[in-house]
Amino acid sequence: MNKDSYDVMLAEVQAFHDKHDFKNTGGEEMMYRVALMAEELGEISACVTKGKSVDQLAEEVADLFILLMGTAIAQNFDLKQAFWEKMEKIMKRESKMVNGRIRVSEFRD
Repeated sequence: MNKDSYDVMLAEVQAFHDKHDFKNTGGEEMMYRVALMAEELGEISACVTKGKSVDQLAEEVADLFILLMGTAIAQNFDLKQAFWEKMEKIMKRESKMVNGRIRVSEFRD
């Protein structure tokens, strides 16, 4: 089995949820998960603004990735499918320079 496959990673996150009984102990409650994701974004921001190492940044981004996968588990949706559907949409978008930086968004007039 390829350790880097999405399905293997998802199974590991599911095992983590099962180990700690997230379903029955509030770990899959969405407001809690949103707060955890905001906390991880803060830690990512701290890595960038405080000049921490790429290894530290990678660890914080991995935490967020695990939380995102866990959110798909908690809400029972296929994150891989959602990813590909979203990629198909955003690949069709045009980009704009906004305040000197590239933006790829659904620009509305």
